[in-house]
Amino acid sequence: MEFLELAIDLLFGFISLFFLTKLLGKTQLNQITTFDFISALVLGELVGNAVFDQEAGIGHIIFAIFIWGTLIYILEFITQKWKGTRAFLEGRPSIIIKRGKILRDEMKRNKLDLNQLKQLLRTKGAFSINEVEYAILETDGTVNVMKKPQYDYPLREDFQIHGTNIYLTYTIIIDGEVLWDNLHEAGFDENWLMKELKKRKINHYQDVFHAEWSQKEGLHVQSFD
Repeated sequence: MEFLELAIDLLFGFISLFFLTKLLGKTQLNQITTFDFISALVLGELVGNAVFDQEAGIGHIIFAIFIWGTLIYILEFITQKWKGTRAFLEGRPSIIIKRGKILRDEMKRNKLDLNQLKQLLRTKGAFSINEVEYAILETDGTVNVMKKPQYDYPLREDFQIHGTNIYLTYTIIIDGEVLWDNLHEAGFDENWLMKELKKRKINHYQDVFHAEWSQKEGLHVQSFD
């Protein structure tokens, strides 16, 4: 009987969550906002606690889901009715690269470091920060990229031009710290790095926010200034 009751509770919890999700019109997983993610966790926890609490029955499960679903629905109604509340309740997109320059203040505000930024850019086909003209961090944590004209479409094949060699970009400096393994793998040493920085009137690599090198583009440097 205990297993039967557990199965019935799980079935009703599953059905209730399914119809609640349909009612609220939830977005896809990779498009949900932070609040949507928290709501999903809370709903799952409410059902879990109701299912495994011997004193709770089907009525408790439905009631808990109903109350929480009502609160979410009210919040969605508010954001749809009054546009001014969306920025506070749902967040707003942030420009993190503007005209090819990384906006460090925006990255700090969004708790985003360079390694995370580069990973997000790679998911959009930008394997070098130097390729990016604009990058916008969306409210769901993804990033949208507008590449510089020379790196953007149309493709070479659109003009029936044969491709040339592809070169890997090496990240040399992040937040004033030299990635020595990358520097050596690129075929350079500290003397070369310091000479290149001095050409750009930078005396210490600790003053460099980000630097990367590719055989095609050479060294691209952005200081903390």
